[in-house]
Amino acid sequence: MPLHAEGKPTACLALADGTVFFGKGFGATGQTTAELCFNTAMTGYQEIMTDPSYAGQIVTFTFPHIGNTGTTDEDDETAEPVAEGMVVKWDPTAPSNWRATGTLTDWLVRRGRIGMGGIDTRRLTRAIRQQGAPHVALAHDPEGNFDIAALVAAARGFRGLVGRDLARDVTCAQSYRWDEMRWAWPQGYAPQTAPVHRVVAIDYGAKRNILRCLASSGCDVTVLPASATADDVLAVNPDGLFLSNGPGDPAATGAYAVPMIQGVLARSDMPVFGICLGHQMLALALGARTIKMNHGHHGANHPVKDLETGKVEITSMNHGFTVDSQTLPEGVRETHVSLFDGSNCGIRMADRPVFSVQYHPEASPGPQDSYYLFERFAAAMAARAA
Repeated sequence: MPLHAEGKPTACLALADGTVFFGKGFGATGQTTAELCFNTAMTGYQEIMTDPSYAGQIVTFTFPHIGNTGTTDEDDETAEPVAEGMVVKWDPTAPSNWRATGTLTDWLVRRGRIGMGGIDTRRLTRAIRQQGAPHVALAHDPEGNFDIAALVAAARGFRGLVGRDLARDVTCAQSYRWDEMRWAWPQGYAPQTAPVHRVVAIDYGAKRNILRCLASSGCDVTVLPASATADDVLAVNPDGLFLSNGPGDPAATGAYAVPMIQGVLARSDMPVFGICLGHQMLALALGARTIKMNHGHHGANHPVKDLETGKVEITSMNHGFTVDSQTLPEGVRETHVSLFDGSNCGIRMADRPVFSVQYHPEASPGPQDSYYLFERFAAAMAARAA
């Protein structure tokens, strides 16, 4: 493993079961605790670290060459990283990408996030798959001084994600408008100039590229905080309601999100579209339940089958909880399933334009396999207005 110049490891990862990994630290120094998950994506590490859905988690990347495309502020999904840290096989290499404006190591230092390299991430990933996502403590000390017993104790003391409403921690403080569209050559991110549909987007931890996809689909987007009520939503007089991605236990966030969704459904026939946590919020509002997964789905190469068309999409996923399809009530149809484990990946109401998916159609998997969902949402709003 890569070591400190004096022969000591400079980073330590301690699991709650007492297992300890040593390696080389990079990025910020210090210590943090979190749930550890693994992500199988080969690209997009910067987007992953700034995805609010990773609140309370440290990410192990199964792809060994993390850092090879550098960083650029254009790829941040939020203003600051949300994932607590990263664990990789090799030290970040010098970037080789025409868009890069800095290195991953410097980016982590500026953003106060710890990185650790030089460990067997395959072994770590197998442990996660077999035992479930563990609670861990990650420390980086350039002098290599670690109190192992204290780190294991810190990992054991981590609260975990079950029962935690983390959407409140990552949502916006106040409402705002969004008009930036998806990146396109050669202009980059261009502003929308001719919106057609007025949409309220509830921010449970919304990624910027989701909002860009809505804008590119002709939506004039007003973003409201996670705590918004049905009255707050209807006061905007929207043509549609969007429910964003986000972190934490869906049942905890549902304590206030479910009444809002149910209130909107009872008082309006507007189309509703949800992604990730938004999918889980909609399912809870319709009467289903959610459950914690063993190790979750995190990656950009997850095959999902559309049960209504037979089409298989390559999708991007990031969730540790899932909708229990066995609890879907009458009138709510399962539309998509994971081809990895058969877990639920989409629902819709049988008689209304209300639908959601567990995966991330905005994250360019496939790379455009799932953009039709934004078009479906826009078409439903257009049909309602006709």
